[in-house]
Amino acid sequence: MLAADRERKARHDQNRPSARERGYDSKWQRERAAYLAAHPTCERCGAPATVVDHITPHRGDMKLFWRRSNWQPLCTPCHSRAKQAQEKREN
Repeated sequence: MLAADRERKARHDQNRPSARERGYDSKWQRERAAYLAAHPTCERCGAPATVVDHITPHRGDMKLFWRRSNWQPLCTPCHSRAKQAQEKREN
């Protein structure tokens, strides 16, 4: 990661609400586990899914956050690399 990217991320994270404040609480953990049990493979590569990704970033919109049609199962590498790179390009 370039120094400029690290600095940008640090500035962004400084103002970002905590995961719990963004909705990732015990209710999310239960729903995430149920969703992954029903959708066990990554949508992109077919590996075992470990992440429930919001297809359209919810950006605090709790209706969009909980809309299951906006969820997709991803493996960690696809979420961490491909999806994050895609969102970075779109912003």
